Amino acid sequence: MDTAADHYTRGDWQAAYDAWSRTGPDGLSAAELDCFGAVVELVGTHDEAVPVLQRAFRAHLEAGDLHAAAGCAVRLSMGLAEHGEHALAGGWAARAAELVDEIGADCVERGWMAFLMMFRALGEGDLAEARRMADEAHDAGRRFHDADLTAMSTCAQGRVSIMTGHFAEGLAQLDDSMVRVVAGELSPVIAGHVYCTAIEGAQEVSDFGRVAEWTAALERWCQAQPGLLAFTGQCAVHRGQLMRLRGAWDSALREWSLAAERYVALGTPGPIGLTALETGDVLRLRGDLSAADECYQRAADLGVDPQPGLALLWLAQRRSSPAVAAVDRLLASSTGPLERCRILPGSIEVLLACDAVERARPLALELESLASAAGSAVLSAAAAQAHGAVELAAGDAAGGLPYLRKAHQLWTQSSSPYDAAVTRLLIGRCLLALGDTSSAEREMTAARAAFRQVGAAPMADLTSSLLAPPSLPGGLTAREVEVLRLVSSGRSNPQIATELVLSEKTVARHLSNIFGKLDVASRTAAAAYAYEHGLV
Repeated sequence: MDTAADHYTRGDWQAAYDAWSRTGPDGLSAAELDCFGAVVELVGTHDEAVPVLQRAFRAHLEAGDLHAAAGCAVRLSMGLAEHGEHALAGGWAARAAELVDEIGADCVERGWMAFLMMFRALGEGDLAEARRMADEAHDAGRRFHDADLTAMSTCAQGRVSIMTGHFAEGLAQLDDSMVRVVAGELSPVIAGHVYCTAIEGAQEVSDFGRVAEWTAALERWCQAQPGLLAFTGQCAVHRGQLMRLRGAWDSALREWSLAAERYVALGTPGPIGLTALETGDVLRLRGDLSAADECYQRAADLGVDPQPGLALLWLAQRRSSPAVAAVDRLLASSTGPLERCRILPGSIEVLLACDAVERARPLALELESLASAAGSAVLSAAAAQAHGAVELAAGDAAGGLPYLRKAHQLWTQSSSPYDAAVTRLLIGRCLLALGDTSSAEREMTAARAAFRQVGAAPMADLTSSLLAPPSLPGGLTAREVEVLRLVSSGRSNPQIATELVLSEKTVARHLSNIFGKLDVASRTAAAAYAYEHGLV
């Protein structure tokens, strides 16, 4: 027994697990069962941990230690809820509440009960009550000098603050909780929960600077603990998200596959839905639409909404009606700031592709406001890109360029080559519309190289078609296409003559030829043709 305890003290969870397993729970004291339960949570499965903690609960109860018994009940409730066993989780929460009432006096276990009640409030969508419960738990943690409760409740306060749009306050609270982890103040199970909860909070507002820093810290923490299985799945998910941002898509797919395997090993299949969603998004960008569709279906089967990725898939399949219908549903049902951060970029992309420019414009403004509140470079880049795309689609290529230049700078600073390439392609399209074909070619050539580097074949092919169309539609000549692009950007005949160094009479002749070849009677109809055939 001394050997198992020594392993536990050193943090060698696998050795402690092996030693205590050989002895068996019947020969362990209540305190040893507590430790064994923690070890099983770290290196074993949920199904193994529950009976050990239940035995510890009974041992504490038989010894008359109501405080320790209530603590075990809280741990059981949290673990069961995390694994989707909500009925049992509620039963253990009720049992913990009974014991706290029996204790009578103010105690730290009341703070843990408030923490459990916070999760119930979140499930009911009552963010005000969730915040009140998180504050109550935090006060108890500070009052009784319980480092675990203080850190968990501080992290919870941060997440609730972010959910209610108080991004700066929430991120500061997450920072506070993370300091307590890296300082070594917390028990191992709670440390892992704080790591993962804080990283998820930062990821939700696209604060990838914090995500990268904290994921690296989590990875070091996991590697320093032999045999650790818990939390390694989440670590792989977050590594994959960073790799996707940085254009290392093959590595990202491997990390998500590894994460799924670890979730299965832990007996927690629920989070696999997130890995399926992330995988589907990358496969869609690579052009493997069938495999992406399968991933989105798997995510949906596991309770994860595959939108707006699935709408973008339908768009790639030229199924614009279901794509717009999905976006309409998302925009109508998603009102919280976090959900809006998640759905707005994809929704704007779908609406612009379906010519709903004026519907997309206020969404770009909303995204800009959210990005400003979050202080996120990635969200700011997405907002600037959305503004630029809206102006380009509305025919104001010159108005779109400053936004797109800003977006490209921010994407580059965020080390996101794919998104930077998308922005360069949009810049090239603006320059084409403005008649600056040489500059447009340089931008689009660079974009195509980046698309090929990350494996985004559909976008690389689209860029190639703009750089060297296999044949000009409608029998148009190259000069007529230049004139048509400027007409589509709203230029008058005198302005076109100035930009192309032609006489107004020559411009009028080109325009007459364009109308005749395209069988249209107005500049508006000619511009519509240009957009429909990818000339702008």
